[in-house]
Amino acid sequence: MPNVITVITAVHAPGAGHLPDAYSSLCQQELPDGWEWQWVVQEDGETRAVRPYVPHDDRISFGQGRAGRAAMARTMGLARAEGSYVKVLDADDMLTPGALARDLRALNENPELGWATSRALDLLPDGSTVGFEGDPPQGPLARGAVLDHWKTHDYRAQVHPATLFVRRDLLLALGGWMALPASEDTGLLMALSAVSRGWFTAETGLLYRKWPGQVTSHAAHADEAERKARFAVVEARARVLASLDGWRYEAG
Repeated sequence: MPNVITVITAVHAPGAGHLPDAYSSLCQQELPDGWEWQWVVQEDGETRAVRPYVPHDDRISFGQGRAGRAAMARTMGLARAEGSYVKVLDADDMLTPGALARDLRALNENPELGWATSRALDLLPDGSTVGFEGDPPQGPLARGAVLDHWKTHDYRAQVHPATLFVRRDLLLALGGWMALPASEDTGLLMALSAVSRGWFTAETGLLYRKWPGQVTSHAAHADEAERKARFAVVEARARVLASLDGWRYEAG
């Protein structure tokens, strides 16, 4: 039996039209011998609008469920995950060639690490790209480093949670994605930073599409009261995890 990387995608009806581009980026991935990917696509809702955009491919598992935003959809999708590693891919984003292989190599060569991230570029509507300032050097990230940077830089992490690649057992131990209306991936990243060392790859691994319909462009996403509440609970969970004796990922 081959080794599997599960790529997990939450999608709601407005973003379904981007799924073919995400799929095309998956098909461009080249993995080492003995490895293959599985794509778990989970609709946040039960409409007829998404399924027509899901390609016919035996490597794809499509599911639906009650609407509850991206965190719930991704976590429900974990029920069908077959891989020892889980890679996040939002429905409107695209992997760059080689992204999965680079993530896999980072964790296979460093079994004491629990997760990996990579450089991301914003993909603008005109096809141009914009990078982020402040990427860390390529290599291991100390336990707690991402959490501390996030806290001291106006809640902006130096690595992008949309690029996350994580060991499935560690992801399950943390309960999947936080039950938040937004920032659920940041919440997971901070929890991972609290209990495990990670990795950053300087080569671009993700094109993060910017478009008017994306959830992060909605006015509610920037509501200051909600933002403070989201980040308060994200930090509180991460700090508690960091303080617990014995709650460390030390495999390898």
